[in-house]
Amino acid sequence: MEYTSNYEKQSEDWRQKFLTMDQEDICRRLPEIRKTREKLLLWHYGREFAVDRGDGTIQCVSDEETVDVMPRLNIYTLFWYARKDAVQTGKWVPFRELKDASPFTKAFQQGILEPLAATFSGQEALLETAVKKLRGERISASGFQLSAFSCIPVRLNFWDADDEFPAQANLLFDSSATDFDHVESIVTIATEALYQLAGAAGLTPKGSPFCRF
Repeated sequence: MEYTSNYEKQSEDWRQKFLTMDQEDICRRLPEIRKTREKLLLWHYGREFAVDRGDGTIQCVSDEETVDVMPRLNIYTLFWYARKDAVQTGKWVPFRELKDASPFTKAFQQGILEPLAATFSGQEALLETAVKKLRGERISASGFQLSAFSCIPVRLNFWDADDEFPAQANLLFDSSATDFDHVESIVTIATEALYQLAGAAGLTPKGSPFCRF
């Protein structure tokens, strides 16, 4: 089979890997999953997805949009990497403080945080609207909270530009995030936040964001 990108091949590899997983074990490790006879259902950034238990394909049940590669990979890797003893700690940390994140810190800053700040510079009202569309909420003067998955909440801090400083953004994670997914998958989860927020606001990501495959 020919694939349009290497990421599509990865997604297919993960679909095949899903078929080898113990689905009852997945549901025990991730109680947020709603199980039916045919589907495993869960929410990702305000959209409900259904994973076919028979063939592993993923559809979005809350809208009719095509499911892109990134959310598919995020769901499959969550199923694979979530530890049975994983539990949220309530301790919020920036990406660089997550386990094994240091090699990716510079790229995370340049590919996610800086484009996020640039995209919403002068557009804080649109940012708040986008957060609400993704079923998130404002939690402080500069803070918002989103649910990448129920087990992986994400906090966005945003400070708009003023006369002295450009807009700035940061993403915080519960320190348990890498107990639920691989650190590289946390990068794709954060990238999806950028694109989902920009899309919900009717904006195009600015700067040099990571590609949304």
